[in-house]
Amino acid sequence: MTDPSRATTLRTTTHSFCHSLLSPPPPQDFLTRFFTDTPQITEHGPPWARSRLPFLGKTFTGRDACLAYFRALNDTLLMNLPSDAFPDQNGFIVDVGADMVSVVGKGRFESRKTGKAWEEQFIYRFSGFDAEGKIGHWEIWADPLSAWVAVGGVGEDGDIEGVEGTGGVGVKGEGILEGAGYAS
Repeated sequence: MTDPSRATTLRTTTHSFCHSLLSPPPPQDFLTRFFTDTPQITEHGPPWARSRLPFLGKTFTGRDACLAYFRALNDTLLMNLPSDAFPDQNGFIVDVGADMVSVVGKGRFESRKTGKAWEEQFIYRFSGFDAEGKIGHWEIWADPLSAWVAVGGVGEDGDIEGVEGTGGVGVKGEGILEGAGYAS
């Protein structure tokens, strides 16, 4: 049988965490407030994308490493989450037996390098909670292809930088990214 008070604790913690992202405190304060003493952050994505998106495809373990994650993310992308980026507490899926919470969010992201932006939905999964409900592991599944294209831009020949032989596929206004919410 599941513990309703534990479910409430996990739901409240993760809901508060997500809503703090709308106007985040400094990363050190953020880690202290919401995470265990041994936090982990994993933003899933292909390891080959780390040349442009150094926060993807690996797990950052420990406070210093998690601070490095936030620095890498901040150096690469601007994040703008609307007030309705996350659902109310009932939209957070809690599995007390697995010690996990999942939620779908949405936001607008922009490359600091190129100024190209896109809107996306993403999934957060939280796990490894301590007895007080602090988060042990934050996992993110987002849209690394849009980030890759936005950060890298498009070369003079119409090819997406870093992707050989695209022949202009993916250029804004030519279909593939236009329909995926890509904007400049």
